[in-house]
Amino acid sequence: MNLKEIQHLVEIINASDLDEMIIKEGESEITLRRTSSKAAVVYQAAPAAQPVQRAAAPEQSVPAQVAAPAPAASDLLEIRSPIVGTFYRSPSPDSPAFVSAGDKIKSGDALCIIEAMKLMNEIEAEVSGTIVDILVENGQPVEYNQVLFRVKP
Repeated sequence: MNLKEIQHLVEIINASDLDEMIIKEGESEITLRRTSSKAAVVYQAAPAAQPVQRAAAPEQSVPAQVAAPAPAASDLLEIRSPIVGTFYRSPSPDSPAFVSAGDKIKSGDALCIIEAMKLMNEIEAEVSGTIVDILVENGQPVEYNQVLFRVKP
């Protein structure tokens, strides 16, 4: 599939009421997902020996990306999303949130889950400190490198 065809598909999803479209061609898969008012494209070349039951796969732990703030900015660290997916504050709808504003965290603590391609990826802190801001709502789509939390070290 070439870029012109992908752009045409993005125009179709933006003009429609669809929230998501998945196109499989050979061993490649393209997912078009509406994030706010525009469509986002996720492209994955499927590996040859991929398990059929993805929902039964064990949870993966993905370390969060931490970016140091600009020198003129405040002393807060930003914890960013390492992947594209759906942000969840708790492991299940009935469970309490992993963290809330004001909570003290240490490196390795679970902060949230990001669901990507039906896999639940637990995001862990790589810094210690206090959660100052949670910038994403539960169930909201997130982009790669989007700021999720602000932490005071």
